[in-house]
Amino acid sequence: MRECKYLCRMHAEPARFHESNLWSTPIRDLGLTLEGTRLEPIIAEFIEELRQAGISRVRPRFYLSTEWGVPFETVAIAIPFYLARPDLTALHAERVGHIEGFDRADILRYLRHEMGHVVNYAYRLYDREEWVKQFGSITQPYFEEYRPEPFSRRYVRHLPGWYAQKHPDEDWAETFAVWMTPALDWRSEYGGWPVAYAKLTYCSRTMSALRDRDPEVTSSELDEDVGDIEYSLDQYYGRTLDSPGELPPGLDGAIRAIFEDLGGSGGLSLDGSLQPAADLIRRLEPELMANVFRWTGHFPERTRVLLRYLAERAAQLQQGYPPDREASAMIGLTTLVTGLAMNHVQRGSYLP
Repeated sequence: MRECKYLCRMHAEPARFHESNLWSTPIRDLGLTLEGTRLEPIIAEFIEELRQAGISRVRPRFYLSTEWGVPFETVAIAIPFYLARPDLTALHAERVGHIEGFDRADILRYLRHEMGHVVNYAYRLYDREEWVKQFGSITQPYFEEYRPEPFSRRYVRHLPGWYAQKHPDEDWAETFAVWMTPALDWRSEYGGWPVAYAKLTYCSRTMSALRDRDPEVTSSELDEDVGDIEYSLDQYYGRTLDSPGELPPGLDGAIRAIFEDLGGSGGLSLDGSLQPAADLIRRLEPELMANVFRWTGHFPERTRVLLRYLAERAAQLQQGYPPDREASAMIGLTTLVTGLAMNHVQRGSYLP
């Protein structure tokens, strides 16, 4: 998401894209709008959520851009352009491997989070002494890399990756999103988490006080509106494929241990009695990327590279497993990847 740059200022492509001019067409010329897409009824549903939550004085403006976000000191909510068309969503999934807003419920989850930023900026809550006491100073440095403490009772959990722990502005936005979520009994959910509960109580009290107050900020200036983006899809995805960093050496023994314990010590053979471990790793890639990020904070793009490395090594080592032991193989792989991910999040490297 894009709050970072505002606060800092204050592998193969699908063939159909190469067979047409779409891949090289400037994004602004793709004719993308919110109207008439699956996003339109979801936004309408969200606006009704706002009404039911008693939020009527702040009216966010929704627009398509490169990522989720709210430009600082505006009430404009940016929604990723690739969510406006199924083919672009599929392309993003293939190129990046992770969709922020993969279905209706997930899109609403992100909208609630972004609305937290809107309210914060609209009423300049970040300047209030009690807000700073609860969440910290908004002027703290905003880093894309952060090291969350999973299940810390000082923060709520809403978006994956323990996102509230990234920055005070995100802490507030996540707290607001939990408070706003329909049918969620946050008092019961967080009753045993005293610090997170205090933040939610502050949020509830603040929103009640703001119910009939006009916002101080109403600017809806857009940043990187989809109609202004001059670069192409090829350029956009080319710049998102950052280096994942150094891959962990010395994991062959761990890979062998998983499959030898399952009766695959002899390796793959011509009789087909064992299923290839590499195929299983590739098949697990989408769900492991999402769930490892949700519970550890290890970024999906890193998990993707790690899994592909493990699949390559498993193929080189000719590792396999009996078909009736697939569930055990999945558990073993998931545990290995989670352990490596936690090392990386906490230490900055997969191996000590």
